Amino acid sequence: MLDWLRDQPKNSIHGVLTDPPYGLIEFSRKELDKLRNGRGGGVWRIPPTIGGCRHDPLPRFTVLSEQEKSHLREVMRDWGQALIPALTPGAQVCVAGHPMLQYLVQAGMAEAGFEVRGAIMRLYASFRGGDRPKGAEQEFAEVSVTPRSACEPWMLFRKPLGERTVAANLRRWGAGSLRRLAPDKPLPEAIASGRTPAIETAISDHPCLKPQHFLRILARALLPLGRGVLLDPFLGSGSTVAAAQAVGYDAIGVEIDAPYFLKAREHIPRLATLYPDFVGNHLEWGPSAQPALSDIPRALSQTYPLFAGGG
Repeated sequence: MLDWLRDQPKNSIHGVLTDPPYGLIEFSRKELDKLRNGRGGGVWRIPPTIGGCRHDPLPRFTVLSEQEKSHLREVMRDWGQALIPALTPGAQVCVAGHPMLQYLVQAGMAEAGFEVRGAIMRLYASFRGGDRPKGAEQEFAEVSVTPRSACEPWMLFRKPLGERTVAANLRRWGAGSLRRLAPDKPLPEAIASGRTPAIETAISDHPCLKPQHFLRILARALLPLGRGVLLDPFLGSGSTVAAAQAVGYDAIGVEIDAPYFLKAREHIPRLATLYPDFVGNHLEWGPSAQPALSDIPRALSQTYPLFAGGG
């Protein structure tokens, strides 16, 4: 992926929206084999069946060593350094994170030359955190090791402007700020987001599939003038490219894992055609916006600019 980035023309990408393997080891071959075999263990925690419902596996980052955390910062720095030449001046980069690792990602990106611009908080009910001390749950029944997670930071970074003002940068490069939901509605820094709907998980079984509702809002916001190319350099399920396509943007996805890449090519058109009336320009969301499974076409004739890459 780093090699692919270095080969891209300068100033050719206008925004980035991605959910990287920020624990690094959770998508290693060893950990993926455990996950695909349904065994869990290591980084992947397989939650118990609760109320008759089987819940998705979750990566847990408390098992990372100090060396692995330091490596994460270095990887984000190296990734940022490879990315920054390909971006237009003022391009926004939105990176999904975890509260425990957010500072490492931000430090690495700052070292690469990006401006740290805060975060959009995805508010949702999670099964992360809130656990009692392992092996002593009864003894410490009123104790939690960490708070129960209720948010996920999607960190914002910006390539430095190429012009003296944001307005001048927008005129020349079409980048430097965020697109409003409407003229009188700026993008908020916290967005309520439910769990990924069953209609989407029925299409893709990727363990980190994010909901189209949230992704379409972010994808739309990252290109302030509504034009340009959006990149997801960690394609995964393909949901980000699907969201960009649904909003009407050109998008590129890069993925190193061949099975995920092949699945993404199949799943992107199906995810993109869900909720045809929702293009990320408002926050409201409800069951009435969600079609039946039978309404999803199995294939479309449209092609998508996906690129597999390593590095």
